[in-house]
Amino acid sequence: MDDTKDRITLFEETPIPKAVAKLAVPTILSSLVMVLYNLADTYFVGMLGDPVENAGVTLAAPVLLAFNAVNNLFGVGSSSMMSRALGRRHYETAYKSSAFGFYCALIFALIFSAGCTIFKGQLLSLVGADDTTYSATYGYMFWTVSLGAAPAILNVVMAYLVRAEGSAMHASIGTMSGCILNMILDPIFIMPWGFGMKAAGAGCATFISNCVACLYFFVLLFIKRGRTFVSIDPRKLSFEKDIVVGVCAVGIPASIQNLLNVTGMTILNNFTAGYGANAVAAMGISQKIYMVPQYVSQGMSQGIMPLVSYNYASGNAKRMRGTVSFARKVALILIVSVASLFFAFPRTFISLFMDNQEIIDYGSKFLRGFSLGLPFLSQDFLAVGVFQAVGMGKESLIFAVLRKVVLEIPALFILNSIFPLYGLAYAQFTAELVLSIGAAVILNRLFKRLEGGADKPPED
Repeated sequence: MDDTKDRITLFEETPIPKAVAKLAVPTILSSLVMVLYNLADTYFVGMLGDPVENAGVTLAAPVLLAFNAVNNLFGVGSSSMMSRALGRRHYETAYKSSAFGFYCALIFALIFSAGCTIFKGQLLSLVGADDTTYSATYGYMFWTVSLGAAPAILNVVMAYLVRAEGSAMHASIGTMSGCILNMILDPIFIMPWGFGMKAAGAGCATFISNCVACLYFFVLLFIKRGRTFVSIDPRKLSFEKDIVVGVCAVGIPASIQNLLNVTGMTILNNFTAGYGANAVAAMGISQKIYMVPQYVSQGMSQGIMPLVSYNYASGNAKRMRGTVSFARKVALILIVSVASLFFAFPRTFISLFMDNQEIIDYGSKFLRGFSLGLPFLSQDFLAVGVFQAVGMGKESLIFAVLRKVVLEIPALFILNSIFPLYGLAYAQFTAELVLSIGAAVILNRLFKRLEGGADKPPED
């Protein structure tokens, strides 16, 4: 199998900067395109000049973010299991891990969709929708959640599985195809000169785009059949203890981490909602802009995961450490540069999305607060990516609990009481600063143990 030989060369022999570039650059690019597609919803809905429609998209964001709980459980968990299995040449385990991740993701997506539809009234109230924003929020969620949960989740999970065997470019093309189509369809469905569906139109465009992305992956797997370890063959679906435990040991902490992120965003939006629709719209725009460097950090972390997993499992601690060290330096340079621009010119970025002075005033202050935490966030993402890559689910879970439950959520309450509204934007900075110190210490200890031979990778 020529693909297997190329994969081994990439993971074991290619110089670290080149290997990281081949795996991480496509992932970062697809992450950036994903940010643009998220920004497209905000941008085109913002062009309507109606803060209520913009607030509807913002309030629905935590529900869409909850998709990542399923993505992380079966995408991160299965891809980590696959890469470690490939590092040990356990190819049957790789097949079974991918099939387990795919079918479990499909089942959970359908359950998620049904639950959100049945309990939509309670859900909309929970995310902060009121009589003013209810219609816009529900219209957006109908397409993205009630109808769109399955394609949205499956296209992300399949991208993880394809990336796990080193096919980062194919994973990125699949993700980007849906994102680019979404940006094309957004104005057609949102604007009055098109279908005039407003916020609901943004949701409809997202639904169609995710379906197209899924189709790309299904066609790819059909073309590569016999030359890929990603399997959606139901005959490969296995509930063997080693498969379930191996996937869940990494996936469950990653999923809990995401659910805590949803909780934090919901609390943030509920606090902001008390200051009116303009404040909510400004917070939503600030968060979308902030997502650009956040997704770059996430793309770097996800991109190097297969390389870290493979070399951890094969016992090459030196190459594993070199990979993380190189990625850390590159991420820090990129993120500090972007954060500096956000801090220096916040009004310029906010005004790109809505020509409303009150929203620009709110948003510029929010964006400055968010930008301070970005350099530390990039290092924390990298550390969590390493924990997930090597199967350190406990450490990943501890970080998730510390980030939200111990640090960020209490900071939201405290800072909002001391500095009403504007203090909310500084809660994440408080959490990431503390976590970045802990990340450096834990990673350093892990590498010392591995290079000293005191901590050999366990068999999955």
